[in-house]
Amino acid sequence: MGILEVKNVNKRFGGLQALGDVNLSVAENSVHAIIGPNGAGKSTLLNCLIGKLEPDTGEVTFKGQSVLGRTPYQINQMGISRVFQTPEIFGDLTVIENMLIPCFAKRDGAFRMHAIESIAAEREVIDRAESMLDEVRMLDKRDMHSGSLSRGDKRRLEMAMCLVQEPSLLLLDEPTAGMARADTNNTIDLLKEIHDKRNITMAIIEHDMHVVFSLAQRITVLAQGTPLVEDTPENIKGHPKVKEAYLGEAA
Repeated sequence: MGILEVKNVNKRFGGLQALGDVNLSVAENSVHAIIGPNGAGKSTLLNCLIGKLEPDTGEVTFKGQSVLGRTPYQINQMGISRVFQTPEIFGDLTVIENMLIPCFAKRDGAFRMHAIESIAAEREVIDRAESMLDEVRMLDKRDMHSGSLSRGDKRRLEMAMCLVQEPSLLLLDEPTAGMARADTNNTIDLLKEIHDKRNITMAIIEHDMHVVFSLAQRITVLAQGTPLVEDTPENIKGHPKVKEAYLGEAA
């Protein structure tokens, strides 16, 4: 049994079947990629995992507990963090101020903006934030305005904000979207380091096959809302059903 289990999940939007009998098992400490052509249902599935959408039928469990009916905040408190396709940071705050928000939330269960005025007395929280920034190689940018960061650095900051909450499962929605190849490769290296150091489970939705085959140990292919095949990267590369889904080739 995996750390994340999806069983017979269905989701319709009017006459559109976005997800049809989706089954998925993500092994603990693994890197599991979910791929598929546009309209395959990847984002719909991800939103069902984090509480933004409720499946019509089926079950989603994390560490044996159902996530259905819970708010995104409650699911986050269970140990699931999400990295969004567009980095979700506070552009009008500095890098260190961005980091302090999840640090306070992890400690108190909430963050009150007025607390930022008294952070000088919060040495333990600051140390934790700085340590995480150092891990993602962003400590030298601690006082920079986060809105001025490059796309790659914004992604690093968002990852740091997720990781400081010590999640067991990190969901990544196209973590290299919009990046130049150099930033993409740096992000791949960072994710490898994070996985190896923390033994954290990762589930990645990604279009860039270079990213997928560089990171994933297991791959699930979706097409028209239904899983086509789940296998190792080596077997996925030449699988006839995958070629048909992406290229329209006869299997």
